[in-house]
Amino acid sequence: MTEVACWAHVRRKFYDIHVTSNAPIAREALQRIGQLFDVERGAMGRPPEQRRFLRQRLARPIMDDLAAFLDASLATISGRSELAKAIRYARSRWTALTRYLGDGTLEISNNAAERAIRPLALGRKNYLFAGSDAGGERAAAVYTLVETCLCRARHKAVYADLRTMPNRVVFPIIHWGVDVRDSA
Repeated sequence: MTEVACWAHVRRKFYDIHVTSNAPIAREALQRIGQLFDVERGAMGRPPEQRRFLRQRLARPIMDDLAAFLDASLATISGRSELAKAIRYARSRWTALTRYLGDGTLEISNNAAERAIRPLALGRKNYLFAGSDAGGERAAAVYTLVETCLCRARHKAVYADLRTMPNRVVFPIIHWGVDVRDSA
């Protein structure tokens, strides 16, 4: 496995500093990171090879300038400041942050993946308070039912095709290890 770091996390650190202190270095870093995201918006929906080409041509120079800017800025500020911590956070992950430039299948941030797992992460602590194994099983059944309803709403036609095939064979829909037909 190869680490690909998230530019949204780096951007957030500079954003928090900009909001609290309005530091010019943080503002400039945000502007440059924003240019990287602008390039990504232009590459969105294109085949991986085109995305890689656009990133190399447009984002690589921005990235190189950003690295030089961060290094030069770090030399001018207190090493214990939050801004210095944000710069060191970015520079210590630079290889992983730039990895997406050379591969059109990689993303600039992992926001989509984090949004997808947010319900699980938020519910994680709730699972501790199910009260018993039976309570945990009931909670799992409710989560399965809710997620199945959401999936059906999003993919109504696909679910309709899966539920009743022309030969009238009904296929089980398994989600989180539970046969959805039993909970629907």
